[in-house]
Amino acid sequence: MRKGVIVLFLLGLSAQSPQRVEAGAFATEVTQLLNHAQLVLQYLRQGEQLANEINMYADMLKNSRTLSAHTFGAIMNDINALAGIVQGGRALAYSLGNLDQLFRQTYPGYGYSAGVYYTQYRNWSQTSLDTTLGTLRAAGLQGEQLQSEQAILNSLKASLQGTDGRLEAMHALGDISEQQVEQLMKLRELMMADMSSKQAYQAAMIQQHAASEAAAQRFFTYAPATSDRQTFGPGWH
Repeated sequence: MRKGVIVLFLLGLSAQSPQRVEAGAFATEVTQLLNHAQLVLQYLRQGEQLANEINMYADMLKNSRTLSAHTFGAIMNDINALAGIVQGGRALAYSLGNLDQLFRQTYPGYGYSAGVYYTQYRNWSQTSLDTTLGTLRAAGLQGEQLQSEQAILNSLKASLQGTDGRLEAMHALGDISEQQVEQLMKLRELMMADMSSKQAYQAAMIQQHAASEAAAQRFFTYAPATSDRQTFGPGWH
């Protein structure tokens, strides 16, 4: 379409020339005009191709820009704080290095120990209470951490809204995914603290029942020592 318009335009210019030309000369002039028109169209195509290449390079530059700053949370500090706050008193915290040994010492299982039942009962109840308190402390600490996490979330939102290229958007989404992993890790820590509290209480109940049954068995199966029928009087014999 563009080529036809250019040819008609050039032919119009030739028709308006006052000079008389013969048929052969006219044919040669038309051929030259067509060649010029073809050359003009070729230049136009080259210009369009150059413009497309410039736009392509500009798009490549825009989509290759990286995010100016990444937003990460202090996950290891938070996890270490949670692991430490559940330890206190006689608590059976999940983060204790000697948890297995301490559990077996606190809850030895079925057995009878003369004269120490009340002391053992005090230890069992105190262990359960301290473990429950540690869980509540962990929940309170996570509540305090929500304020700093809200600031991180606001920063992630601003970073995502300010992206102008695909690579920047991918980096922003990567930061959001990293924050989701951190939240899952903290949730696991809170779940472990809750499990520790429940299992400490369950162990205290089981140990108390086992100790009571062992004492009852001791009572009903106790046989006094057989007398040797000897009598003792004052003085030495």
